[in-house]
Formats: sequence, structure tokens, C-alpha cells
Amino acid sequence: MSAQLLITLPVLIPITGAVLCILAWRSTHAQRAINLTASLALLAAAILLVMRTSAGEIPTVRLGAWPAPVAINFIGDAFSAIMVLLNAIVAVAGALYALGATPKAHERSGYHPLMLSLIGACSGAFTTGDLFNLYVWFEVMLLSSFVLLSLGGSRPQLESAVKYVTLNLLSSFLFLSAIGLTYALVGTLNLAAIAERLAASEDRSLFTPVIGLLLVGFGIKGGLFPFFFWLPASYHTPSPVVSGVFAGLLTKVGVYAIIRTTQLFAPGWSIDGGVIAHALIWISGLTMVTGVLGAAVQQDMRRILSFHIVSQVGYMVMGLAIAGVAFDSAQAPGIDPAQRTALMGAGALALTGTVFYILHHIIVKANLFFVAGIVEQLEGTGELPRIGGLYKRRPLLAALFFIPAMSLSGIPILSGFWGKFILVRAGLESGADIIVAVSLAVSLATLFSMTKIWANVFWAPPPPASPNDTQRPTSPTIAPPTPARTACMYTACGAMALVTIAIGFGAGFAVDLAETAGAQLTDPTPYIQALLPTDAPTDIELTAGEVTP
Repeated sequence: MSAQLLITLPVLIPITGAVLCILAWRSTHAQRAINLTASLALLAAAILLVMRTSAGEIPTVRLGAWPAPVAINFIGDAFSAIMVLLNAIVAVAGALYALGATPKAHERSGYHPLMLSLIGACSGAFTTGDLFNLYVWFEVMLLSSFVLLSLGGSRPQLESAVKYVTLNLLSSFLFLSAIGLTYALVGTLNLAAIAERLAASEDRSLFTPVIGLLLVGFGIKGGLFPFFFWLPASYHTPSPVVSGVFAGLLTKVGVYAIIRTTQLFAPGWSIDGGVIAHALIWISGLTMVTGVLGAAVQQDMRRILSFHIVSQVGYMVMGLAIAGVAFDSAQAPGIDPAQRTALMGAGALALTGTVFYILHHIIVKANLFFVAGIVEQLEGTGELPRIGGLYKRRPLLAALFFIPAMSLSGIPILSGFWGKFILVRAGLESGADIIVAVSLAVSLATLFSMTKIWANVFWAPPPPASPNDTQRPTSPTIAPPTPARTACMYTACGAMALVTIAIGFGAGFAVDLAETAGAQLTDPTPYIQALLPTDAPTDIELTAGEVTP
């Protein structure tokens, strides 16, 4: 298969599947088959892409025969390929889980084409080589996710959807403003051309506010402090399959954009004297702490898990921030060459840990929401005081919760342990002792939250029946339980749990992938060379309100 075709398949497959689902609008059975088939095809394409990129290849395609940097580009390095693979895994698990969880009313309202559109938009965001097209894919994601969040039309869903779309529209406005300023300063929106022209400029300080604007816009989408409150207010209201896919993917698209743009536009972080890197240290710490404290006071499974999305995003940004501080310190004048080498190594290790942590988190977090959905289907609620005794009545379900919960908490030797271990080691080697201490404390608090769910939902005896309870409550966002439906949901959760175990016990392979991605992020030269021909203009003088190519 040609590299040009391979890099476009992660977008073409789900978008084609969405169109086919629209054509099969009257048949929910056909839409289910199309969704699952397209997701499996996406997984196959993603595996091939990871194989190519792990060997050092960076597939690139320019659409419409336009020259760079004008052309619409798709590009896949190791980081992009890993994100596409994770996107595909969540898509397959979600398609299988939806067979048992999605109410028919939601399916008749467009669940399957909307979900495939969302998956395609995520792939597009991971593989685009252009800043404006990244914005376009973000908007496709926003449109699809807003409708998915509203399916069912209940008042809590609509209220959460309004909060969700309002904050994300603000993020889009900031992103679009940053795009306009970028074009005004450097005269292009091609990611590689921006990077080269910034590197060729004598004064890059004018671009620092643009990076700050991008970070705020992406930070809202990623759920960073202090813009995260839309997330726990909305992720517990839709169907569990929707909230599971959202939990696994959406905030990570924002994190991906932060990592990609900072490592391209501020290589070595010397563009701003480390100001942004040190700001990210504080933001990551506050994100971790506020997320885990918010989870500690909740009494609903999906609300607890929603706050933990915020907390775990803090770990990902922590790795990027540690890398930024290390790279900036390595540029200090008069630094000892051996110390400079050590700092650069610590920065690269931090980026490796960030990629690995994202890899671990997407699988674990989506699976925890899926397990919460099974609990809601069986018990009619996700409120901790109203559930109990599932360890004896549903031992397999207890095991399916225990594995990702302990991985999220960082218990050896599951995947979360290795991610936190790499980040802690990188932090200590770069001298970021305070943020390391914060991350370890937050990890203990995460274990407390997971233990609280375990103790109440699985270990404690069932609560006594109230005289007013005439029948088991039902959740309006999930299909009623049947053996076939429950089997589909169990299968999806079991497969995700096996992936978590495989990442933990086979951490060497996953670390190798993350290390390749981290090395390419540390030195983006191969990415830039693949995306931009060597004869493209690179010299530019950065001036306020004027572009001089």
C-alpha cells in the first residue's frame, strides 16, 4: 500500500462509513454493521501506519496537486500514528459496546454517522499538517460531539450541552484569532513552514503571545485548569458509550495540539526564555490537584471519572512542561556540556513519558466509563449510595473495573505505573522536584477515589430496599439489559482490559513506540522535511503587522 493512500485512510474510512450510514438511515441494523466494519478497517489501517512510522518513515500527501506550503497536507509521524491507533481502538470498542448500550431512539436519531464523523475528525486532527485545517477538524469534532451529547433531549443533557458548546466556541474563537495572527506574522499556516520561518527569524519574541493564545484555546479543549469545569458538568449526562469515547479521545486531541505546536514552534523553548514552560508547570499541577479534589467529593461513578479526566490531563501536560524546562535550561549560556546533555536527555525522556501516558490513559479512561455504563444498565443508577454487592453478584464486572482502576492509580505493573514512573524519573533528572511531589500525592488521591468506588459499588452490601422502591430504576440514556446486549458490553470492556494488561506486561514495546515519538518531537527536523520541500522559502523577518518573505 502506498504511503499516500495509507495516511489518508484514517480520515477516509470513518467519513465514508458516516456517509454510508446516512444512506442506510432507515436500517439501524445496517448502520451498526457499517459502524463496526469501518472501525475495524480503521484499526487495520492504523496498525499499518504504526508499523511504517516506527521504522522511521513519515508518510505525507499533498491534496489537489498544489505546491507546499499552500497544499492541504496529511502527515503521519510516530506520534500521529500512535494517536490514530488509539483512536481506532476506542472506535472498535465503542462500536461493539454500542450494540448493547445505545437506545434505539438514539440510533434512529443519527448516533452511528455522528460517531463515525467524530472518529474521522479526530484522525484528521492527528494527521493534518496545516494549522487552519486543524481548526476545521476541531469544528467537525465540536459539531458531532454537541449532537451526540444532546441525543435523548433530557434537560440535564441540554444544560450540559450548552455549557460544553459555549466554552468550546470560546476556544474556537481564540484558536481562530491565533491563526490570523500567525498568518500576519509569518505568512503561512503550514506547520512546517511556520517552524522553519520562526527558526530563520532573528526576533521570535513577537510570536510568544501567539503561542500563549494557542495554549489557552487548546487548553480549554483539553480540560486544563482553570477552564475545565465544562467537562465534569457534561460527561456524565449522555449515553455511556458517548461519554466513554469522549473521555478517551476528545481532551487528548487538545493535548495533542498543545504538544505538536509547542515542539514545532518553540524548539528548545528558547523562544520565550522558558516563560511558557514554567507556566505549564503551574498549570499542570493545579489541573492535577483540582481534578482529584473534585473527584473526592463526588458520589456518582461517571462524575468521579469525569473529574479524573481533568486530573490525568495534568500528568500529560506535566511531561511537556518538564521537557520545556529541561530544554530551556540546556540553552543557558555557560552551561557545562555534560549537564546540557543530561538536561536534553531528561527532556526527551519527559516527552516519551507524555506519549506513553496518553497511550495508557486513553484505553483506561474509556474502559472505566464503559464499565460505569454496565453498572448503570444493571442497577439503573451510577450513584454510589444506591449500589452495592456487585463483587458477589457480578464478579467478572468487578474484575473489569479493578484492572483499569488500579492502572489509573499507578499500581505496579499495570500501564499507569510505567507512565508515572517515566514522568517522575524525567522530573527528578531535570530538577522539577516540586511537580514530581505533587504528581505522587495526586496519584495517592486517585487511588483513594478508585477505592471509594470499589468499596461502595462492589464490596459493600446492597443498600436496604426503601418502602417507596417499587421497581428498579432505569437510565434513560442506556438500553434496557438483555443477555445479548450485556455480552457485547462485557466483550468491549474485556478487550480494553486486555490491552491495558498487555501495555503493562509488555511495556518494553510500548515504551519503544513512545520513545520513537518522543525523539521525533524533541527534534522535529524529519517531520519538517517530510512536510515541506527543501526549496520552499524559509527566510522571513518577523515584524508586527508586516510579513516579509
